[in-house]
Amino acid sequence: MNFQQLRSVREAARRGFNLTEVANTLHTSQPGVSRQIRELEDELGIEIFVRAGKRLTGLTPPGGTVLPIIESILQGAGNLQRAGREFARQDTGTLSIAATHSQARYALPPAVQEFRQRFPEVQLRLHQGSPRQVAEMLLSGEADIGIATEAIEQYDGLVALPCYRWTHCVVAPAGHPVLEGPLTLERLAREPLITYDHGFTGRRRIDAAFEDAGLAAQVVLAAMDADVIKAYVELGMGVGLVASIAFDPERDLALRGVDAGALFGINVTQLAIKRGSFLRGYTYAFIESFAPGLDAQAVDRAMADA
Repeated sequence: MNFQQLRSVREAARRGFNLTEVANTLHTSQPGVSRQIRELEDELGIEIFVRAGKRLTGLTPPGGTVLPIIESILQGAGNLQRAGREFARQDTGTLSIAATHSQARYALPPAVQEFRQRFPEVQLRLHQGSPRQVAEMLLSGEADIGIATEAIEQYDGLVALPCYRWTHCVVAPAGHPVLEGPLTLERLAREPLITYDHGFTGRRRIDAAFEDAGLAAQVVLAAMDADVIKAYVELGMGVGLVASIAFDPERDLALRGVDAGALFGINVTQLAIKRGSFLRGYTYAFIESFAPGLDAQAVDRAMADA
């Protein structure tokens, strides 16, 4: 049994049983992948995959049992390597962060700037995506830390830690009637709305608020990016609903904003790490810089309780 055999099995499951993709991922040949899988099956005395001719089509019941064990072994090996690097060179390495656009654009910059000053020899990699993509990058090992508001707490393989609370903000051009008088869902329901796409930045709270009030929101444009939303609001296409951190009156001079927390409730941004992963010292430092209440002890407790 060797790690290449284990990696071949893991990647076959991850890549939808497509051995061509597995071979490309592992930088080897398709016959080589098939041989590694078959040799492991022979050694274990079981068939891990269901086959149709030469194609893999699924996991057998024994395969479904051994796959989590293989994942655990490979994760443990990766942790061992990272632990060695941690003690050999404590202030060098790479830290990969996956985040949604709102987090990367508005929430992360102060923590990134502070981290770069403290750890100039650590290379930072910032990946952007939907909450689902953020979770998948964590689970695959592509990212060390994931930051999003939606979805990531729903993945069993991740430990999600609450970071900060925020509300939505209604934005409109200066002088727009919606900014005058009490802000209500009824008034917003009469306006063309521009807000986040489904699955992004608290959109489910917006939808739920209108639904609970028996109102139909007129969303004329949905986007992943608050800057895009604000650009179309400035063009007069509608009233915007964005995260409060995305509106700055000193920067967004053509717009005015009103806090809408009373209408859409409180959102909680979560920081997630893969369950069972080894965290280097500078990873703890970044987490605490981004969310001051999450020191190393708090993170370790959450990992142990998960």
